[in-house]
Amino acid sequence: MARLLTLKDFSRESHLATARALAAVIIVGLLTLVLVGRLVHLQVLKHQHFTTLSENNRVKIVPIAPTRGLIFDRNGEILAQNLPAYGIEVIPELVEDVDALIMELRKIIEISDADEEEFLAVLARKPRFEKIPLRSRLDDYEVARFAVNRHRFPGVDIAARLARDYPHGELGVHLVGYVGRIDRRELDSIDQADYRGTSHIGKTGIEASHEDWLHGTVGYQRVETNAQGRILRVLERHDPVPGRNLYLTMDAGLQRTAKAALGDERGAIVALEPATGAVLAMVSAPGFNPNLFVHGIGVDTYRSLQRSPARPLFNRAINGQYPPGSTIKPLLGLAGLEHNVGHAHGESWCPGWFRLPGRERRYRDWKKHGHGRIGLHDAIVQSCDVYFYELALGLGIDRMHEYMSSFGFGARTGIRLGGESLGLMPSRAWKRNARSQSWYPGETVITGIGQGYMLATPLQLATATAAIATRGIRMRPRIVDRTMDPASGETEVVEPETTATISPLDFANWERIVEAMADVVHGSEGTARRISADIGYQIAGKTGTAQVVGIGQNEEYDADRLEKRFHDHGLFVAFAPVEEPQIAVAVIVENGGSGSGAAAPLARLVIDAWFDDAPSPPAPGQRTLRAASERDQPGSAGPIAPVPG
Repeated sequence: MARLLTLKDFSRESHLATARALAAVIIVGLLTLVLVGRLVHLQVLKHQHFTTLSENNRVKIVPIAPTRGLIFDRNGEILAQNLPAYGIEVIPELVEDVDALIMELRKIIEISDADEEEFLAVLARKPRFEKIPLRSRLDDYEVARFAVNRHRFPGVDIAARLARDYPHGELGVHLVGYVGRIDRRELDSIDQADYRGTSHIGKTGIEASHEDWLHGTVGYQRVETNAQGRILRVLERHDPVPGRNLYLTMDAGLQRTAKAALGDERGAIVALEPATGAVLAMVSAPGFNPNLFVHGIGVDTYRSLQRSPARPLFNRAINGQYPPGSTIKPLLGLAGLEHNVGHAHGESWCPGWFRLPGRERRYRDWKKHGHGRIGLHDAIVQSCDVYFYELALGLGIDRMHEYMSSFGFGARTGIRLGGESLGLMPSRAWKRNARSQSWYPGETVITGIGQGYMLATPLQLATATAAIATRGIRMRPRIVDRTMDPASGETEVVEPETTATISPLDFANWERIVEAMADVVHGSEGTARRISADIGYQIAGKTGTAQVVGIGQNEEYDADRLEKRFHDHGLFVAFAPVEEPQIAVAVIVENGGSGSGAAAPLARLVIDAWFDDAPSPPAPGQRTLRAASERDQPGSAGPIAPVPG
């Protein structure tokens, strides 16, 4: 069988190889074009975008917290300062499991539930690349323990920061206030950009109300970091602007005297400079140590303060609302003179009680057998209740409301402290709106001695007393005298501000009232005459006693049979010297008894201290001056207890 021979087709194979090579070249070319196009897109069209991303991988913006401004008294004594303290800070983006981290850290240092809660609250609202404080105020032992374990905790480090400190503890705590960690509510209301790098904010007092001056402006720096987030070098820095230093009108020495004078009593003392409204002292007792709140107070400690019957967290000076008692009698007398009400220019008969025409109920005087025939001057000096029952009825509640409101009762004084209470100056309209009830003549009667619905704060009483001292110029109470830029030393003075001018129809009326107030202290029958012993200047004042519990028609007030918390409040308002007043004072001693016995001696101590004529402050719970007289027992029954001025 013949064998077939097949010859190769070299031409065909050559064409096939060429086609394949051409296809490969085209594919490679297309892929090259795609690659080049992608490179152009990434490096030309998206150059700026990826440059920024690349830069962010190694460059961070780190906020620099400003230094908080310092707080001084009027003489330069420091009240709030900044001290270095060590704390644990966490960079969340470098931590895989925050809960596990905290659990491990607790094996080395103490971290409370409150610390963790605050940390998680801030973590939820701040960028994860920012440092967030977990625990403040580490002691040396805790710092050492963490240092040897530092390698186990990437993203966690010890930072030295300035922490707020109050060197005098509770002295002036309700006025100065304190700072604390920023909480969730505050995070929603503050400018978070301005508080980057800051973990604390003013909570109460001046620290809160003047936060805009004290805080300063945050700075920042651009830093280069490694993969672990550690700073390698600083590329750019913009320094923060420190907060302004505040110099208060308060005198720390006078504040100490007022605090020591109150001792263990609950109450408040406010001292003002009449001509400027400057707050010279403001004490609310009892107080508390503000340093407890700076780094997070323990739950048990806070609850003990919050639940204490003494209410140490409560600022009685601006929030305490008390019946002013007989302290308003000089103002009511001035209103009677201005409106030419009946016996304001004559006399009244005081048998020891007063009764509305056609009514059986008696309103008693503090003096059982009465004061007999008495005019305005002696009614103020001896604090005759019956005289002012009649005067109030002659004025009527509407004119009383209008005149007393001009002295600031029933309105905030305007002091730059948060949460000031309004007090209450009742009127027909107020009762109709608040109680949906009519006003009754008996309510006018008891308002005439500062009882019933009427309420006032110690600051309102001090402001009204200062307005008497200035003969009608009512100043806004102010607590900051000047501010200073710590960098330049530039000082700005806070100017006094007049809020009202009370112009009498007859200027002699002022002098009649002031003369009567002077005789309250220096007259032979004045209710505060005992505090005038060995005095080198003249005080114009008025005592007051505010009833805490009602006394029935057929009952008598007996302090010995009542618990301390049911005793009357003692009040006293005063200014001195009479002719050129330099200080006005309001004192309230809760459940202290009569104003002459409990409050007036404390005012004398404060005024003496201001004039550098002070005896040593009394030991806690003691008094160096005695009352003008013991409380007389009530006579005929009435709807309220008799209250000696």
